[in-house]
Amino acid sequence: MSNPLKAGISVSRNFTVDKGRTIGFMGEDARVYATPSLITDIEQTCRDLIVEHVGADEDSVGFKVSILHTAPTLLGMEVTVTATITEVDGAKVVFDVSASDPLDAICSGKHERFVVNIEKTKQRLLAKAGKAADIG
Repeated sequence: MSNPLKAGISVSRNFTVDKGRTIGFMGEDARVYATPSLITDIEQTCRDLIVEHVGADEDSVGFKVSILHTAPTLLGMEVTVTATITEVDGAKVVFDVSASDPLDAICSGKHERFVVNIEKTKQRLLAKAGKAADIG
């Protein structure tokens, strides 16, 4: 790792809730930030923080997300996602995560990721793809 990860490192990222990030089953005039989109934005924020601190041959994969999505955010609003590293155990990185819009705290929880070597991970995926083709 080029700039070692450690507890206490934090990052915030802003996202605008566009139509693609919303649910639409309540009609066009009641679109709100979808929980799966919030999770995607949380994962991206955590990944961005990790990538800033690891070597060019490393990245990360998410493996655990536990959040409470406690308030709606309307289409067009800006959301701030904050991720703070609470634990680094070998390749495992644990984050406290939160998100808010201009009116409410909308989310709190935890996310865990593993730092991986890109080439080794790619080779494992290609091997699995070969096995899948054999059964497929």
